[in-house]
Amino acid sequence: MNEETFKVRAYGYGELAQLYCPHVTKKSASAQLHRWINESETALPRLEKLGYKSGIRLFTPAHVRVIIDEFGEP
Repeated sequence: MNEETFKVRAYGYGELAQLYCPHVTKKSASAQLHRWINESETALPRLEKLGYKSGIRLFTPAHVRVIIDEFGEP
């Protein structure tokens, strides 16, 4: 992972979603990221172990690392 292009830090849900889907609205990007997480057989359990629950508004740096591991850098 190249820390210079993408900084692992806390991100708002919509903020991170828009990095993955920059050409759609924040609401649509958030819905897409939510689908990816819920459809992944490995992402959701890993995130839940770190305290993730549906409806959270902030991803911790640990959550962000899991998302990058699963879906790549935005």
